[in-house]
Amino acid sequence: MGRTYDAITDELATWIADQPVFFVATAPLDADGHVNVSPKGGDTFRVVSPHEVAYLDLTGSGAETIAHIRDNGRLTVMFCSFDAKPLILRLYGQATYVRPGDPGWDDLAPRFPDHPGARAVIHLAVDRVASACGYAVPQMELVGPRTRLDEWAAKRGDDGLVAYRAEKNRTSIDGLPAFDAAPSPTP
Repeated sequence: MGRTYDAITDELATWIADQPVFFVATAPLDADGHVNVSPKGGDTFRVVSPHEVAYLDLTGSGAETIAHIRDNGRLTVMFCSFDAKPLILRLYGQATYVRPGDPGWDDLAPRFPDHPGARAVIHLAVDRVASACGYAVPQMELVGPRTRLDEWAAKRGDDGLVAYRAEKNRTSIDGLPAFDAAPSPTP
């Protein structure tokens, strides 16, 4: 059954490391703005400390998470087990991000494998850790990782990714600023 923890325990950190997918949820402060939930994977999540996590943000078609972090910093990360032992785990807190070249990048980025489309590291100061049973989540088997995003990013190259972000990642769907020339906050 559900439980609240004071911090991310060693047992939970090990369980998190075994999960092939996680979800991030954000929302703007504006009540008319869109709530965003985004699936993530590809060995891009790390527990940094019992109250701190980070994940590698890869270039994609949108930039809602960055825009919402800039707007209010709220972020929830959810893991759910699809194997025989059901569990849902949510990490709540205040997020910041660092981009390549920003202060903090050289500390956080080396924790992850290289991905050609890496555009930021999202850093979460965790203030709540809560589990739920997960009994309604289906049991499924993992076939394997997808490689298409890395292949797409590698084909575009650094200059192509910068141009893509300028075209597709400048603002959120609600018009909030996402990736622009403004300096990013540091963790």
